[in-house]
Amino acid sequence: MGIADQFRDKARELADQAERRKRQGGGERDAPRERSDRGGERSAEPGERGDVAEGARERFGR
Repeated sequence: MGIADQFRDKARELADQAERRKRQGGGERDAPRERSDRGGERSAEPGERGDVAEGARERFGR
């Protein structure tokens, strides 16, 4: 079995998985999207990250 055959088999396998998830409603694919949406909740204020960077510049003299 050559490399091209392995890629074709893997492509078929992934297509089958995608089709199964599509039929099931795709609930698994929503979880990572929800996590990435919550990423903005880390800092309470918009300028907080800038304040941290400014403090680092003052400490390290850059």
